This record gives sequence, structure tokens and C-alpha cells, in this order.
Amino acid sequence: MGETRPRSGVSGLSRLCLTPALALFSVAASAAGTGFDLAGMTLPPGFTATTYISATGFDPDQGAPGLPAIVTITFDSGGNLYFARTANRLREIYGSDSAPIYRLPVGPAKITPDREGRFLFGPSLPDPDEAAVNEKGEVFVSTSDRWKGFGSVYKLSPSGKARLFAGGPPAPGSPPLFIDPEGIAFDASGHVYVADDDLGVVVKLDRRGRVLSPKFISGPERFRTLTYDPRGLLWVGSDGRFDAPHADGSGRIYRANLADGKLRLVHSGPLPSGMSLSPGGNLFVAQRRSGKIFALTPEGKRVEFASFGRQADTRTLAFPPNTEATREAGIAGDLFVMVFPMLDYPVREIIRVSGPFDAYVKRKQ
Repeated sequence: MGETRPRSGVSGLSRLCLTPALALFSVAASAAGTGFDLAGMTLPPGFTATTYISATGFDPDQGAPGLPAIVTITFDSGGNLYFARTANRLREIYGSDSAPIYRLPVGPAKITPDREGRFLFGPSLPDPDEAAVNEKGEVFVSTSDRWKGFGSVYKLSPSGKARLFAGGPPAPGSPPLFIDPEGIAFDASGHVYVADDDLGVVVKLDRRGRVLSPKFISGPERFRTLTYDPRGLLWVGSDGRFDAPHADGSGRIYRANLADGKLRLVHSGPLPSGMSLSPGGNLFVAQRRSGKIFALTPEGKRVEFASFGRQADTRTLAFPPNTEATREAGIAGDLFVMVFPMLDYPVREIIRVSGPFDAYVKRKQ
């Protein structure tokens, strides 16, 4: 069968979900240099893509749409979307240490500098990297003070009040728990798992932040992304071994049994910058530095899904939780992807992909 190009704009269902604080908008296909080009994205038949989160006024040099240096996508059970800026990238590009967290209600939004404040959530944090929301609506954010030699995980209450959950400055003479914490996941018992890219470990903690195992998973790997699987498993994405080149082709995806933390290599090659489990239990993966999204079945079979052309790349992706609220809002089962045009790396947008994801994977096996 042939492939289809996604349409731009917003679906009728999205219009019903729009909140008054957000501005409905349509983004036409654009040339490279002016924002992410939806027309350059290739999807299977039966799928559509729309721009979900964009911005104007944050790229004074080229005027490209998007927010500067945003990372991570996660949702709470109500469908609110969270993402963050990274202070490390902002410092390189804009000379700023500001690293705010955003919370946006259901519905597409276009953010401008004068309206940005209404979407900020909690305090700014030092170099946020990844975020995850537990069943209580608490937001966990991994951060890194690399220049100070340690990393931290913060927990923000649903009202935005932040406290240090784990890590932070170590006691004198003791090694830090984290140096570069990244992916965060929760199991059905509420345990918290944090991958550290620098230490090559996945740390297991209880609900209160007490360390249950500093090396629940360990190895000579740059562990980056984590995804909980209700079958009692943890998917672990790695940038590859410490002695491997940090480039696409050296990455690995593992699956760990939560009973003992034992790893099983499922797929090797791509750099997995983001992973999320579909409602049907297939793992969708953003392939860093290649502009691709693919799926892995529970058995580990790879199914190609989307490509973005040579002028764009993906940062991460997420399916919202399948809850009554997200079903009523019309976003359950859709995939949200953070993208950026390669020539406008400072700014990024979030697109929404809709279609029969699990049926497609089953058909392609």
C-alpha cells in the first residue's frame, strides 16, 4: 500500500476540547527554516498529523515558530500536558539559566511571550531533562547540575509546589546518587525508577524517595529512557556502551523483568530518545538523529512507522494515559511527538498523530 502525507490544521474533535485560555490555530506546510514542515512527514495510510503546541516570538533571529529548547513530554490522567525547557541548551543559545516547567490543559495552543506565564507550572529548575507523572498527579522531573557534579529528581505536587525527591548534593566524602539522571518510570506498586546516563545505572526508589537499590540495573551503558510495561516489565533505552560512539547505530533497547532487574536485549542500532507504550502494548520509539519513529512488538519485532525527512528530527514522544478524562477529551490513543526542523534547532513544536496504531502494528507483523 502507498503512504500518505499528513494534513495540517486541527481536527473537529480538537476544537471541542479547546479551553478558553488557548488559541486555536492552523499551521500550513512551511519551507525549511520557518518551522517544522508537516508536509515533509511520511505516515502510513489512515493516519493524520496536526500541530498541537507551537509558539511565536521566541526566535528573534529567524522568526521560526516554536518554543526554545523544550524537552520531554508527559501527561497526567486528566490529559494535561507537561514539558520543560532545558537550561543547558538555553545557556548555549540564549545565555539564560531559566528552565521553566509548563502545564497545558487539553487542546492545541499557540504560546507567545506575553501569554507564556499562564502556562508555567512550579518553580524553574536547574537543567530539566525528563519528566513523568504518577497516578496521584505528582510530577517528577530529573535535573542535572553537571558543573557541580551531581543530579537530582524533584517532585512537584499537583499545585506546583516542588521539593527534592532524591539525589542532590552528596554528603561529604560520599558519591552522588545521580550525576545525569534522565528517564523516570513508576511501577504498579508506586516504586520509582530513574535512569542515569553518566553512571550507567537504573536506581529504584520507594514512594518517599528512599533508595531501595542504587544499582537495580547496571552496566557499561548510557541508559537514557524508561517505560513501564504493565506486564511486570521495564523497557530501557540506551545510547549504547560507554566505549561506543555517541551516534545513531550504537543505541540499544532492553526489557527488564521487575522481579529481578535482569536485562534482555530486544533491539540494537537506533538511539532511542523517547519511548512510550501504546494502549495495545506496543512500544513506539523516537529514533534520535534519524528523523524516524518505529514500533517494537512485545516479542521485539520492529515495525517502521513514520519518517520526517532530512530536514527534521524528533526529540521525544508520548501516548496520554487511557483514562475516562482523556477518552472524553478525544486524545486517548493519539501519539504526541516533539519535533524540530534541523535548521532551526533552537525552537521545537509538539505535533499530534492520530490513527489505528495497534491495528497497524498487528497488520505489519
